[in-house]
Amino acid sequence: MFQLYDTRTRQVAPIRPARGRTLRMYTCGPAVQRPAHVGSLRSCLLADLIRRNAEHRHQLTVLACQNITDPGHLADGRAPGRSYESAFLADSSALNLRPAENLPRASDGVGPVIAMISRLIEAGHANPGADGSVYFDVRSFPGYGELSGHRSGEDWALWTAAVPGQELTWPAPWGPGSPGWHTECSALSLHYLGDVIDVQTGGIDLRFPHHEDERAQSNSVTGHEVVRHWAHGEHLLFDGREMADSAGNVVFLSDLGDRGLDPLGLRLAFLEHRYRERMNLTWDALHAADRTLRRWREQTADWANSPSKPMCAEVTGRIAAAFDDDLDTPAALRALRWLENDPGIPPGSKFETFAYADQLLGLDLARDVGRAPVRRPPPDGA
Repeated sequence: MFQLYDTRTRQVAPIRPARGRTLRMYTCGPAVQRPAHVGSLRSCLLADLIRRNAEHRHQLTVLACQNITDPGHLADGRAPGRSYESAFLADSSALNLRPAENLPRASDGVGPVIAMISRLIEAGHANPGADGSVYFDVRSFPGYGELSGHRSGEDWALWTAAVPGQELTWPAPWGPGSPGWHTECSALSLHYLGDVIDVQTGGIDLRFPHHEDERAQSNSVTGHEVVRHWAHGEHLLFDGREMADSAGNVVFLSDLGDRGLDPLGLRLAFLEHRYRERMNLTWDALHAADRTLRRWREQTADWANSPSKPMCAEVTGRIAAAFDDDLDTPAALRALRWLENDPGIPPGSKFETFAYADQLLGLDLARDVGRAPVRRPPPDGA
């Protein structure tokens, strides 16, 4: 049974689709006013791991939606944040993050936003202001605070009135303006996934106020609990400090390439820690992960030359149990290291087991199978 920790109930709970065999999952995507740093990419990895386990272990169909928050952000004087959006999608692909079936830009979803706000006003959950903004009445939602523990929320803007010189605005019944950040995710998730969403993911920093406000909006407009399970990834530190522009402590995926490191080495470094653990990333850890990744690929290519043998049932069982146990990826990696070092297991069995595990891990471990061996110089600092 696949289980994940639920932020709202503070318990590990089974993950099952509410409807049929399709798991509906929403992930809060990037705000494309700047490049996404590796901390943001770690949050996106959580959704990919959920998808892989649901599909490969439990034969579920995953229907995913990830928004792109672009209103108000201009890049190169052209369309809103398109260059940063392209960079984010390229980074996601480099990390083997499977794209969501729906990748709506918030700027393309203003129609659903206006429709949702209109329903909230009619139901008494929102009030237009004198300036043309619309505010959610937090007192109208008694369950506010159940997700984050913050009970004393303030009214927030569902719609922000246009100001002089603002380039991106849309007409609305209450006046021209733009959607609030929280409003975008509620409207887009309901529009693309329906009024029952099995899992919603994001970084722990989104728990309050973003997800708390989003839950209040979505539940108020539908009259029931929309998101059945909230999953949040913990903060990423770098060299012991919070990753933030203001601290000058931001690392991008391109920085790894500049040092000759494989981007999937970053993915492996992330997998060494459980998604709910605060992680301290360092260049030493990234170099170590890169070395492990290169070694495993070389060994997998070498094992592929031996006669095929059945997978090692003990290891596949340990890996499956680890993924079902709240995505315990460190335990899965320990099982692979045990297999790697056991001389009694035939090479053909090791190959098949590593190939099976990689469907969940996403490290391209069989990438070099059939290729002529290439001896590359170690990356800088290795």
